[in-house]
Amino acid sequence: MDARRGGGRAIEGGADRVENRALPSRSYRRYEGVMNSEDRYDVVIVGGGPGGLSAALALGRGRKRVLLCDSGPRRNAAATHIHNFVTRDGTPPEEFRALGREQLAQYPNVVVRSARVAGITGTRGSFDVALEGGSVQARRVLLCTGMIDELPDIPGFREMWGHTIFQCPYCHGWEIRDLRFGYFVRAFEPHHFKLFALLLRGWTRDVVVFTNGFADVPEAARESLRDAGIRLETQPVTGLTGQGKKLETVRLADGSAVPCDALFLHPAQQQVELVRGLGVALDDDGFVRVDPMTRETSRPGVYAAGDLATRMQGAILAAAAATQAATVINMELTSELVTSGER
Repeated sequence: MDARRGGGRAIEGGADRVENRALPSRSYRRYEGVMNSEDRYDVVIVGGGPGGLSAALALGRGRKRVLLCDSGPRRNAAATHIHNFVTRDGTPPEEFRALGREQLAQYPNVVVRSARVAGITGTRGSFDVALEGGSVQARRVLLCTGMIDELPDIPGFREMWGHTIFQCPYCHGWEIRDLRFGYFVRAFEPHHFKLFALLLRGWTRDVVVFTNGFADVPEAARESLRDAGIRLETQPVTGLTGQGKKLETVRLADGSAVPCDALFLHPAQQQVELVRGLGVALDDDGFVRVDPMTRETSRPGVYAAGDLATRMQGAILAAAAATQAATVINMELTSELVTSGER
């Protein structure tokens, strides 16, 4: 039955009436006299994109008191639509976020603030989270902060990023199918570059790979590209030309210009300042190292989900990983609270 009609409403109403008792004051006896109950949370989530919103929803439905902090520009600020998210394919990112916040508003135990998290101290079960204008305390912290993209210092890249320069063909390939594609290889990895170049052929027959000065391409890779009808340009890229944010040509060091309608790039990425300051372990590629089942980082009680923890990046992937983390956190907290007599 639709929960918005008939008997489903009575059940929801009953849950809503008791939500404000999700964290009775005795749950935070160690904080008594230190701060108001409004500043005590089971979980603080940092980042309000698809990952953070999904985690807040799962934890809210698990009757945990949650603070979702979201501030600053979103990582995919240049993107105009979200794709590959079932029921939300083609939705503008701001509309997606607004809808997510609207749905979270049904849960009085979930608080959403447009606030920057300046720092996190403390230990598992008792974190102090510094915000602009104050601080809150939390038993657990979930990081959904995304990553910072570092674009090549080549004329045209920054202006066209997110408009005709993309990372993911699953997000943009359908809309630009059968156009002239380019693939800018930032850091040459023979296996990855070949597979990604071949992948692009699924959307168009016209693909050019730009190795940006790396000429020592293995013959096996060259042969695979030739077999697929993919051109290889090893000259350094000196710039991009076009009309405004629309790419038209890729300029090379030898003075030639290669016609191109869309360019794909996997930029270098770095963690946001908050994550760098936490001292959590990173893998060899700079992503936060997490337990694959729990999503917990090397710092006990701090979890990470979404783009900051994997090269497999996308809205629905971040939402799935964050929901996984949220369910683990909820299970741990519930076990602790009910066995200690705090709930």
